[in-house]
Parts: sequence; structure tokens; C-alpha cells
Amino acid sequence: MFNKILIANRGEIACRVAATARRLAIKTVAVYSDADANAKHVSVCDEAVHIGASSPKDSYLRWEKIIAAAQATGAQAIHPGYGFLSENEEFAQACADAGLVFIGPPASAIKAMGLKAESKRLMDLAGVPLVPGNHGADQDPDLLRREADSIGYPVLIKASAGGGGKGMRAVDKAEDFAAALASCKREAINSFGDDAVLIEKYVQRPRHIEIQVFGDTQGNYVYLFERDCSVQRRHQKVLEEAPAPGMTPELRQQMGEAAVAAARAVNYVGAGTVEFIVEQRDDGEPSAAPGRPKQASSPWGGSENTPVTSVGANMSFFFMEMNTRLQVEHPVTEAISGQDLVEWQLRVASGEPLPLTQSDLKITGHAIEARICAENPDNNFLPATGTLHVYGLPPCVTFERCNGGVRVDSGVREGDAISPFYDSMVAKLIVHGDNREQALSRLDTALAHTHIVGLNTNVQFLRNVVQSRSFVQADLDTGLIPREAAVLFKQEKVGLPLAVASAIAHTLLREQADEAQVASASAWLDPWARRDGWRSHGPSTRRFDYEFAGQVQVVQMTTLHDGALQLDVAGESGTFSFMPVTQGMDVRFATQRQIVSVYRKGDVIHVFTAKGATQITAIDALAHAGDAQLEGGRLTAPMPGKVVSFAVKVGDKVKLGQSLAVMDAMKMEHTIAAPMDGVVAELLYAPGDQVAEGAELLRLQ
Repeated sequence: MFNKILIANRGEIACRVAATARRLAIKTVAVYSDADANAKHVSVCDEAVHIGASSPKDSYLRWEKIIAAAQATGAQAIHPGYGFLSENEEFAQACADAGLVFIGPPASAIKAMGLKAESKRLMDLAGVPLVPGNHGADQDPDLLRREADSIGYPVLIKASAGGGGKGMRAVDKAEDFAAALASCKREAINSFGDDAVLIEKYVQRPRHIEIQVFGDTQGNYVYLFERDCSVQRRHQKVLEEAPAPGMTPELRQQMGEAAVAAARAVNYVGAGTVEFIVEQRDDGEPSAAPGRPKQASSPWGGSENTPVTSVGANMSFFFMEMNTRLQVEHPVTEAISGQDLVEWQLRVASGEPLPLTQSDLKITGHAIEARICAENPDNNFLPATGTLHVYGLPPCVTFERCNGGVRVDSGVREGDAISPFYDSMVAKLIVHGDNREQALSRLDTALAHTHIVGLNTNVQFLRNVVQSRSFVQADLDTGLIPREAAVLFKQEKVGLPLAVASAIAHTLLREQADEAQVASASAWLDPWARRDGWRSHGPSTRRFDYEFAGQVQVVQMTTLHDGALQLDVAGESGTFSFMPVTQGMDVRFATQRQIVSVYRKGDVIHVFTAKGATQITAIDALAHAGDAQLEGGRLTAPMPGKVVSFAVKVGDKVKLGQSLAVMDAMKMEHTIAAPMDGVVAELLYAPGDQVAEGAELLRLQ
């Protein structure tokens, strides 16, 4: 086993690898950029080496600096994590050339599987079923357009060197193909340094099911079952679970053996994931892969007269790609198998055989992972940046020690900033239960206890998904989110009355604390100096002004002579009381009673309840009396990022909704559209410029 390894990554995966290394008494070396000088992953490792500026191309993608850091610190091996250089065959080969062990597959396997087109060619030769499409090397746009027309719409354009949903577009009609192709190529070259794409038939009602495989240097292979990753937005995973709901033992074995055959075909070593698209049909009849004869032979078994995709009453699977690294969602496999996959990686990379054989591996219970991201789901999942002023996690938050089946993998701490330079994921919340129903309940409860203040996150959206009919009933496919949009987006679960009562309770508790401090200092408090509307006799009223869901609300609180409180909120009246408790406040208003947690940042009050979370804004007319009104005709950057291109020039007439500019932030492209008809008066930046959130990009008249 190694004595010291360098972790060529950042964030939660760097922390995750370091946790296992620490348990195995392996020293760790972190690398960091300017933006990550004080990052959590730096503090959890034994040593740290600065490798460059904040942009990944100047730091985490500079493999020559990473190798130099490993050599300078005496590390014997490099763990690449996922993303960045984890699937770069040149980096893997450079490690070998420098006498360092790359904790992953050999460069030849990465190269074979790294390009989607080449990997599909190899799988076709091996008899693995493929989705119909064009996987050739010719990138002529006219040829690609003809191929798409030939396949038939809808089609999917995918970056050949890509992953994580980057450089991927679904195209519904021919007239949209050219623009989608250009956008995919731009995103692919920015993310992977390669703009080659492939075109495939867009499978209807697909499920995304992947198989975890492992190989060692002795030629042994196993599969550690499957993960269902069908719940996606923008072709990026949102929730992952294992085992896949509805999976039969026969289907699991066929897919597992197919995945092992794919790994064996490229002499794979280490952890890898073979991803399949599973087509669901309603006719109950199995079918062969489109365009493939029913007598196709299979390297993993099956008679000559049985289609290789005949796996059940209404499912067929097709090879999509192989990720030659550890996956983001590996914790659900760890939960159901009881294995530490990072430990397996380290042991295999050091030359040891696989710890277990296929017959030794068993599935226990059900696990689900939720990706907590800095983004605004109600605004097309726009990435968010900011400081984690509050970062409250559910009980049991470490990989090493877990209570009640709840685990959080995170690379940030309260007070850390989420920057525009890297992926928007903040943490991974993983739960495990005896069955799917118990896991679902634990996940919703854990999400309810995840309190983040300082930037937009998808926590409430994740709760909406978990509670949706489709997810509860395991009616899964990659179209779940748009199908359930009516119950997933712009959902107010707390409501105005409870939000107001919670905000006022928080205000009154703060005032009581301030007065108690004054009283303790002076030994006496003048009752006329109190701020709660106290009178010597009779009831008193106090007015609170709030903005909630875009509407101004005027609230009256009445203090009766006996000290009891009453609220009038939007025509609803009722008694009001509150009491601090261990986990927040016990707030009662009219017929409602909830345990709430409240945090205030400036004028914005964040309310977290078992029902959900919401925000309400306190209006202080005096404090904002001098605020200037926003000018009309402005178009500002919705997030920090880089200007990719402008689609207009000065003097152009534009219509409402017309594309004006493209920005790149957190490895994704975002289109800026015209909010009105007008004429372009001025472009304030140039393509390639970095801009801050709120920066004015152009002016319309």
C-alpha cells in the first residue's frame, strides 16, 4: 500500500479521498488554486501545494504542475478524483512516465473509452447494443446535419470527449440543428478542449441506468450492481439511487455482465462506470436493438436466437458511454454494498487483487443521493454564487461516521464562498434505508434539516422532486422533471401567515435579547424605553411591513393587557405565541403550529420548516428612502461569468425574447434574451471578457 498520495482535485471529492486515506494511514497532499487557498480540502490533507490561478486551465488542468508537486512532496501516486484530469489519457501516461502511479485505469483504456465515438465503435465490435446514430470522425457540419435528418428527429448532439451534460443538446426539428451544433461545439471546446460531437437518436422515455465495475491488474472483474440516474436537468444528474427501482435479477445480471465485458475489452483496471440508456416500452414486448439482427451474438452469454437486449417484459438497454473514473454518485453503491470504493481504488492501484469476488457481493437496503447545488431552479437552474452565511446540515454529516443512515459529502464550510470558477455543487446528501420507502422518508427529513443562507440552492426543489407522484411511485425516466413541472417549480410550501409569524417571532426574540443585555448592564430598564409597544393600560398595536412573493403585506400585532399577542395577516386574525426550543422556535398562529428555524441576513428573513423553506423581506421605509430607481433599458449579467458572444451589434432592432448574448458560467452556457422590443444602443463588453453578477452587458433603447 502507498505511504503518501497526491489528490489532484478539489472540493468534496478531494475531502472524500482524504477521509479514506486517513483511515488507511496514508499521508495526503492537496493542490489548490488562488480561489481555493483557504478551502476545506486543503485543511483536511497533510500537505498542500499551490498550483496556479483560479481558472481551472491555470491550475487544476495543469498536469505538469501537479506531477511536479507530487515529485517534490514524495507522493507515490496521484488520485485524480472526478472531472478535471480524471479522464485525460495524456495525464495518466505522464504519471507513468514520471514513475508515479495513476489511481485509475491505464492510459490506453481511457483513450479507448474517452471518445464517445471510438468507444461506441469498440462496443459495436464486441456486440454490445448501441443507440442508432452517427459515431464517425468526420465533423463537417453539413454531413452531421444530413446524418441527423437521416436518423430522424428528435436527435441528441453530444460532445465526443464530454461528460456531466456539458456539450449536449436535444434537437426537435431540423431548423434548430445548426444553432444547437454550434453551441455544443463551443461548450465542448471550453470544457474538454475538443469540439468533436456525435449524433444519436433521442430515445423516448429513457431511463439512465449505470453499472459500477471494478477490475484489477490480475485480470479479475466484478460489477457492484446498478444505479438509476434518470432524474436529470440539462442532462445533468439531480438524484441517484441504488438499486434501480423495478430492476429484475435477470436484467441486473445481463447489464452487469455486459458492463464487465465492456471493461474487459479494453483491459480496464480500477473503478469505472458503464452507462446505459434503458428504453421503456408500453407494449410489453421485448425488442432487439434498432438496426441490429436478432441473431446478434453476445460476449456475455445468450443464445444465437435471443436478442441481446431482450431483458424483460418491456425494457431494452443500449450502451451509452463508459466513465473511466469514480462517479459523483458512488456513495449510493457504497451504501448498498457496504464497501469503500476509494479503498478498493487504492488497493487495486497498489497491485492488490480485488477485495471480493462477484459471489461475495450482496445488496442491502436502498440508498438515494441528492446533489445540493448553488442554483436557482425557478430561473432555469441559473448557477448562483455567494457566501455560505448559514450552512446547517442534518445530524451525521461525515463519511467516517453515520447515524440513522444519513451521510453528507461536502467540500465547504460555513463562511466559505461558492465561486464562479468551478462546478455549482455544494454537497451530496446520501441516505440509506431498509427499503426505498424508508430511504425516501429519510431523504426528505434530511433535506428539511439542510439550512443554507447566502445564495440560492436547489434544496426545496429536491424536496419537491422527492415528494412528487412520479418519484414516489418510481415512474422514472429522464423526462420526469419537465413532466412534473407543475409541482416542482415556484412552489410556496410555508405560506404567508406562518412566514410572517416566524419573522415577527424572530424580531421579538432579538429585541428581548437586546433589552436583557441593557437591563443586565444598568440593573434597571425604563418600561417607556421598551420597543414592544408596552403601555401602562389597555391593548397596544404595532405595525410590521413585509414583502412576500412580490406583494407588500401590512401586518398588525396587538398586545393585549394580559400580555397575550394577536396577529392580523392579510385578513386572517388569530392568537400568536412563540417559544425558543432546541431546534429553533415553536411558533403558533391561529390553527398553525410549527417548529421553525429563522435566519436574517440584511432585510431578508429565511424561514425553514418541516413543510418547506421560504423567504420574506422586512420593509424599512426609512432605511431605503434614498434608494434610486433602476434605469430602464438595462441588461445585466445574471451571474458571474465570461461573455462568449454577442448575437447583435449596435443599431440592430431586436424583438422580445430574441437572443442577444451568450455567457459561460460554471462550465455551462446561458443565453441572455431581450426583455422587450428595442434597438441596441451600446455593447459594453467584448467576447472573452469576465463580468461580475449584475454587470450591465448592453443597453437597449
